[in-house]
Amino acid sequence: MRLRHVSWLLLSCIAVSACKREAEPAALPTPIDAPAAKVATPAKPAEADMPVAKKIPSLRVATIDGKTFDLADQRGKWTVVNFWATWCGPCLKEMPELSALDAMREHIMVVGLAYEDTTVEDMQAFLKQHPVVYPIALLDVYNPPKDFDTPRGLPMTVLVGPDGKVVKTITGPVTAHDIETAIAAAGGPKAG
Repeated sequence: MRLRHVSWLLLSCIAVSACKREAEPAALPTPIDAPAAKVATPAKPAEADMPVAKKIPSLRVATIDGKTFDLADQRGKWTVVNFWATWCGPCLKEMPELSALDAMREHIMVVGLAYEDTTVEDMQAFLKQHPVVYPIALLDVYNPPKDFDTPRGLPMTVLVGPDGKVVKTITGPVTAHDIETAIAAAGGPKAG
């Protein structure tokens, strides 16, 4: 009987301790008691600190045909700045379509920036096998254009609006349809 009594007492203690109410958490301050939150007003960044998409990039390069391409001269047109290389399969695949886009659309200008270490003569020979109607410039891979992001992969295409501001950057292959869709989405003419 004593064992039964001890068991019953032990079970009662466990039951009572299980039902014990936990301590109340400290009261949270009411909105009246809480200190006023300070909202920082962000300072307007200087143009040099803005991402490329927020400022007007400059680009002035010698093309392999002996001319100069200046992005500032393209104001009023949509400009496709295409970073590519001769060893890049997707780059070669998109070249004919970019060339047709440049030839068929008066409001679109394409420029190819060859991102590789080669000579003008070698590039001219390459372009005889892969002709395009748009200008091509050789870039110094150790000194790429400062106003554009360094390509993290090729091809990389930057769409610049008629106002000179970057509208969109695309890493990977693009089609004429992709570019015309981006232009229409940015308020430009729709493909037709």
